[in-house]
Amino acid sequence: MIKDAYHYTNKFNNLAQLLEDGFSRYSDKPAFHCLGQTLTYEDVEQKSRYLAQWLQHECGLEAGDRIAIQLPNLTQYPIAAYAALRAGLIIVNTNPLYTSREMKHQFSDSGAKALIILEDLVPKYQAIESELNIKHVIVTSAPDLLTQQEQDRGNYSDFNSAISAGKHLPAVAENSAIADDIAVIQYTGGTTGVSKGACLTHNNLMANAAQMNIRLTQKMIEGEDSFVCPLPLYHIYAFTVNMISLFSVGVQNILIPNPRDIDGFVNTLKNVRFSGLSGINTLFMGLCQHPEISSVDFSHLKVTVSGGSMLTSKAFHVWYQTTGCTITEGWGLSETSPVITLNEFGKEQVGCVGIPLLETEVQVWDINNKPLAQGEVGELVVKGPQVMPGYWQRPDETNNSIINGFFKTGDVGLIKTDGQVQIVDRLKDMIIVSGFNVYPNEVEDILCSHQHIFEAAVVGDHDEHTGELVHAHVATLEPLDEGDVIHFCRQHLTNYKVPKRITFHEQLPKSAVGKVLRRELRNTQYTKS
Repeated sequence: MIKDAYHYTNKFNNLAQLLEDGFSRYSDKPAFHCLGQTLTYEDVEQKSRYLAQWLQHECGLEAGDRIAIQLPNLTQYPIAAYAALRAGLIIVNTNPLYTSREMKHQFSDSGAKALIILEDLVPKYQAIESELNIKHVIVTSAPDLLTQQEQDRGNYSDFNSAISAGKHLPAVAENSAIADDIAVIQYTGGTTGVSKGACLTHNNLMANAAQMNIRLTQKMIEGEDSFVCPLPLYHIYAFTVNMISLFSVGVQNILIPNPRDIDGFVNTLKNVRFSGLSGINTLFMGLCQHPEISSVDFSHLKVTVSGGSMLTSKAFHVWYQTTGCTITEGWGLSETSPVITLNEFGKEQVGCVGIPLLETEVQVWDINNKPLAQGEVGELVVKGPQVMPGYWQRPDETNNSIINGFFKTGDVGLIKTDGQVQIVDRLKDMIIVSGFNVYPNEVEDILCSHQHIFEAAVVGDHDEHTGELVHAHVATLEPLDEGDVIHFCRQHLTNYKVPKRITFHEQLPKSAVGKVLRRELRNTQYTKS
C-alpha cells in the first residue's frame, strides 16, 4: 500500500517520469485489454515512445503545445495520451460525441495545434477545419491496433504510420515540465454558460492518483489485478484513476469502447476475469437488468466504484444482490482532478460520498462564503493538492471560483458527525416551492425505489401560486399512470416535495457517461422517446 499522498510528487517532477517508472517496473504485465487484444506495459511503452518521437520531430510540436485527443475507449487513447505527456505536450481531452460547434469552441479556446481523432469523427472536424489553427491531424480507426495496417489518410496522418515512422526518428527530448506546469486542459460540461477549461497540473494529477491508490490498493493487488473501465477516458475520472493511478501500480485496465451497448458490455465481462469496476447509477442498473448477467463471473470482483451522479439506494442494493460486491461511492469534479471524497471499504453508507482523501479539506459555506457548523447545509468547498490552479485564460472565473485556496464546487451538502460528506444536490438544480427548498436528488431517490421505475429526474416548472412546482420525469419497467406515481410519493415525502406533474419516457436523455441530463428536461420542447 502507498503510505504517502505525495509518494509520486516527491519522487517525480512530472507525469512522464511517473509513466517511465510504471513501464520499467511492470514491463511484462498486461496494461490494457480492448476488443479482445491485450497490450503489455512494454508494448504501450514502445508505441507511445515512437509516437512521441514522431510528434516532436516530424510535427515539430514543442513543450507546452496543446494536442486534442478525440477518441472512445480504445487502446489508442492511452498510447496517444502517454505519447503527448512524454513529448511535453498539454492534453486537451475531447468528447467524441461533440458536435462541430462544440469541437470548434474547445479546439479554438485551447489553441490546439494537433488533433488525434477517430476516423468516424473526421466529417465533423472537416466542417470547421478552415476556422481553426490545427496544423497536424492524426486519424485512427477502431481496429487499427488489431490489424497493424497503415492507411492512406489523404491530407491527414495515419496513426499506425506515425508510430512506424517514429521508430526511426531520434529519441524524444526528456520532458522538462515541473510539477506546477499544466498537463491537461479538462473542459467542464458547460452546463452553465460556455464550457471552461480546467487547468490540471502534473502535481494535481499525480497527487490525486496517489490519493486514490492509498484507498484502492487496500483491495487491489499491485501488478496482478484487472479493472473494468466503461467510463470514457476523456472524462477526468477514468483519465486519472484508470490511465494514471491504476496504471502506476500495475493494474490492467479492461477498456469498454461503448458501454451503452449493454449486450457487448456483458459479453466482454463474460470473457474476462476482473477484480474492479467503475460506473454510475444508470450503468449498474442496466447491467443488473440484462438477461445474461447471471452468466458473468463476479467471484473475483472486490471493488466497485461509483461517481459522477447520485447513486440511488435501489442501485446500491440491486448491485450487491447481483454481484456480491458493495458499491463504494465517491465525489469529485473536473476542477479537482477529480476525486475529493470516497467511502472507506467496509464502511460504505448509502447516500454519502465518503470522507475526504488524504491532505484534502472539505468545508460547508453559506452564501457569504463563511463556514457553517457541522451538520448544516450549504455549499461544499474543497482545498487540496488535487485542486486546479484555475481556468484556462479565464482569470475572472478563477477568482470567483477559488477563494483563499478553497474551490467552490457548486454542490450543496453537509458534513455528518462521523466526517462523511453528504451531497444534497447541485446548487443550480434546487427547486423552491412556496419558499421551501426541494432537492431533486431526494425526490429522485424515492421515485427510483418504486419497483417499476428504473430512471427518474426531477426539475422545477414555473407555477403562478408557488413560484415553482416539482415536475418528475420517469422511465418505467411496467405501465404506470400519474396517479400511481403521485400516490407513491405522498407516502414518503412531505407535500411540497411531492411531484405535481409526471411525464413518462422510454428512457431519459443522458450525457456521454450516462448521467441523466436534467437541463434537457427543463426544455419544454423535449420530446418523449
